[in-house]
Amino acid sequence: MKYRMVVMYMEIGCFVSCLFGWILVCSTLPTEYWTFSEVSDVVLTTSNFYSNLWKDCVSDTTGVSDCKEYPSLLGLPVFLHACRGLAVCAVITGFFGGVLTLIGMKCTKIGGSEIANMRVTFAGGITYLVSGFCGMITYSWWANKVITEFLDPNFLAQKYELGAAIFIGWGGSILLLSGGTVLCYFSGKGLTSSNVNSSAKSSRRAATYASARTRRTYMLPASASRVTLVPPLFYEGRKSQASIATNATRKASVTFNRDSFV
Repeated sequence: MKYRMVVMYMEIGCFVSCLFGWILVCSTLPTEYWTFSEVSDVVLTTSNFYSNLWKDCVSDTTGVSDCKEYPSLLGLPVFLHACRGLAVCAVITGFFGGVLTLIGMKCTKIGGSEIANMRVTFAGGITYLVSGFCGMITYSWWANKVITEFLDPNFLAQKYELGAAIFIGWGGSILLLSGGTVLCYFSGKGLTSSNVNSSAKSSRRAATYASARTRRTYMLPASASRVTLVPPLFYEGRKSQASIATNATRKASVTFNRDSFV
């Protein structure tokens, strides 16, 4: 199998991996189970508290649930604002990474030359890496805060545990990071090899003073033969002088023969 086919299949696999990772990251934003807590007062009554980036919810064993959005945007902690911004950045950069990768892949043939496609693919891989890092920072920061509060004996407020959205987000971020890394590796390797080949070709090319216009009309002499280029008028002058000299010698020879005969 040719190297080009291997790279094409790897690009398709990385694109599918990053696409699934981006879908998983997007699915965590509306998911309510970022944190989860269960409080049991009596045997028949159990309250479940869960929350995400946007609201707090509560439900009981009777099936009644109620959700309340955070009351004030300016009254929220900086931690929550940062997690919201990073999560939205992960979704946006993942979308643009998918568009760039779809344009630059070898199987789509949407872009221009081979080098241009590799550059677009490299940009898509970098965008996927940014998306994966934003998602990983968001879910890891959130999990660290929840675990720290849960293990702190001096924390008297209600303690929560990690919800399902955190683990889904970790899986999606790992897919984005792995796919983006492989895309950057193969596209960067192709760009490096193309640059080396172009520099080798330019070094092999002989230096000439002919322009693009004169190269079409005139041909340079071979490097082995040493020929001096002289304008055609010079050759014509030399030919006329040679003819005059031969005519003079002929006349002189004819005169000499007549005198000798007399």
